[in-house]
Amino acid sequence: MTRQTALRWSGYVAIAVAFAIACAYLSNWQFSRNEDRNAQLELVERNYDAEPAPLDGIIPSSGELDPADEWHPVELRGEYLADDQVLVRNRPHGGTSAFEVLVPFRTTDGRVFVVDRGWVPPASDGPEPDRIAAPPSGIVTVVARLKPAEAAPTSGRSAPDGQVPTINLDLVAAEAGLTGDVVTSAYGLLVSEDPAPAETLGAMPSPSEDPGPHLSYAIQWILFAIMGFVFIWYMIRTERRHRREDEEDAAAAAASADSPVGSVPPSAETASVVPPTLRRRRDAKRDRDMQDEDAILDSSRS
Repeated sequence: MTRQTALRWSGYVAIAVAFAIACAYLSNWQFSRNEDRNAQLELVERNYDAEPAPLDGIIPSSGELDPADEWHPVELRGEYLADDQVLVRNRPHGGTSAFEVLVPFRTTDGRVFVVDRGWVPPASDGPEPDRIAAPPSGIVTVVARLKPAEAAPTSGRSAPDGQVPTINLDLVAAEAGLTGDVVTSAYGLLVSEDPAPAETLGAMPSPSEDPGPHLSYAIQWILFAIMGFVFIWYMIRTERRHRREDEEDAAAAAASADSPVGSVPPSAETASVVPPTLRRRRDAKRDRDMQDEDAILDSSRS
């Protein structure tokens, strides 16, 4: 093996190692995302259909929502502040850029909690909804599932008066003019109202139970890393085989040139021709190379 060949093969191996490191990083990232998704699914399974708890039992006054309590139902008793209703624009519901309807709810102990009562589509002839079903008036018992407040927009998005771009509760409180003991760490997705209203809004969808493709992607990146080493091994093996065949061809040609004149075929052109047996053996090896290459390509496609 020449020094140049050794350097070239070392370069091949270095490329395979670098590719494997990148695949390992991406695989680990997908494993982490799969673990996060499994944790989310476990949280939904544990909290979604739990017995409703008093709001103060989960979020005490001036307290924050514990992430472990997301989706847990809470029971509120008080009245809606219908005049302080706020719309959240550009929400994907019903195949449209719908509006979610946020209505502040003042409990009997004076706390103000924002309830997402559902969604309405935009008007057929304009960007605003035609009409919005009103919440029940008077003293109401509401059950809602807790959701953490969304982050404030970072892209400079704004909204018309009476609307907000995201469910950032500081923005909602400012838009609605809410004061006092306002819960700003969480809002509620409506489950039920008693008494029930005459009209209802579009119901919020249940959380997806799909675990996602993260685990399969993680395994695929591991397979890609292995295939990188297999491909480099195949390249080195093929190069060695071709070099050995060239050396055999050169040795055969030298032997033909050194043979006695009487043993040389009459045609002068045949002096440099590879013997038929050696040529057949070389062609068979190259056919095997082509078959090996096709097998590798087929496995990569599958």
